[in-house]
Amino acid sequence: MSRVSPAVRSLLCKPCSSQWRMTPAICSSPAWLKPSQQSVRRLATPAAMPSASKANIGVYCNPTHDLWVKESGPSVDEVNSGQALKEGEVTIAIKSTGICGSDIHFWKHGRIGPMVVEHDHILGHESAGEVIAVHPSVKTLEVGDRVAVEPSQICNKCEPCLTGRYNGCLEMRFMSTPPVDGLLRRYVNHSAIWCHKIGDMSYEDGAMLEPLSVSLAGMARANISLGDPVLICGAGPIGLMTLLGCAAAGAEPIVITDIDQGRLDMAKKICPRVKTYKVQPGVSMEDAGAQISELAGAPLATALECSGVESSIAAAIYSVKFGGKVFVIGVGKPDMQFPFMRLSTQEIDLQFQYRYANTWPRAIRLVQSGVINMKDLVTHRFSLENAVKAFETTASSAKTGAIKVLIQSEI
Repeated sequence: MSRVSPAVRSLLCKPCSSQWRMTPAICSSPAWLKPSQQSVRRLATPAAMPSASKANIGVYCNPTHDLWVKESGPSVDEVNSGQALKEGEVTIAIKSTGICGSDIHFWKHGRIGPMVVEHDHILGHESAGEVIAVHPSVKTLEVGDRVAVEPSQICNKCEPCLTGRYNGCLEMRFMSTPPVDGLLRRYVNHSAIWCHKIGDMSYEDGAMLEPLSVSLAGMARANISLGDPVLICGAGPIGLMTLLGCAAAGAEPIVITDIDQGRLDMAKKICPRVKTYKVQPGVSMEDAGAQISELAGAPLATALECSGVESSIAAAIYSVKFGGKVFVIGVGKPDMQFPFMRLSTQEIDLQFQYRYANTWPRAIRLVQSGVINMKDLVTHRFSLENAVKAFETTASSAKTGAIKVLIQSEI
């Protein structure tokens, strides 16, 4: 059962609206709305709520690397009745979802490290949408609220949770990471505490708060400061969002690398002062590091590695100065080789990142204020029904020029 929306409450008499329930003693409400009930039933009318009409569908992959769209839960009946909601949950009509590199990995390779696709599995974890149902226990959200969905579900009991680093939760259930189904659906039930209000922000920007959070978490842990000379390795979505963040933070100079000239051109478009370096085949990591350092024109203090590619990490290690830092944001293969003696003799710190914690409020402020503008990064848009084409476009980005591909849905 769900609370009455603000639209319905505004139609009630003053005593009813102030008490949030309609009783026979003070108005002529239907008999089913009695004070003895635990909650007020949501009225399925256009004035009361954006009711669900289209079937819930999701985007699935499996261990044999198939990709398809089919019916998913919760059902339309469950959404409209609110009966499937658990304590603390809301139902969100997902309006926009970005495709992440991890989604492609789960589809194409069936795993990322120990996280393995073993059954039919719903993808997607970069989403924003509209709240269309609220469990009576939820007091922070109302029907009609626009929210971005942080895809974490934590225990709130382990040391990482209790010390504020909940990305390391020992019982983490992260949506789209097997076996937990993801957000690429028309309707999703999710804990209200992980649904962040975005006001009048577009749903596209709301969906991109998730990858922006990855970048902001990396920048915070790498201690990027005003005037820091920074190298960014990889001009994919995370690398480009990291570029936007570093530029906003006042890093200077900034160098960004990639193998794709189109992505380097995009880097120049969103940050004209960035220096671009196109990675050439056959160039040793030592030579690449020397060339990047020369291009920077100043000793590089920090490298933010956003590709997860072994050779790129090595080149970053050869690029930074004595006492510098290489911070790896990207995700790569399970085992890699690094130039250990370069790290040792130059006292270079090598650090890594796993997702994010406590970044969403900051990301929302940065986007709402215009400090960070991610709109140019969206190159392709597809409907939920056409999600397979969206994934194919993302997976063949070298040919399609895709950077950020968004999947959009209507209810």
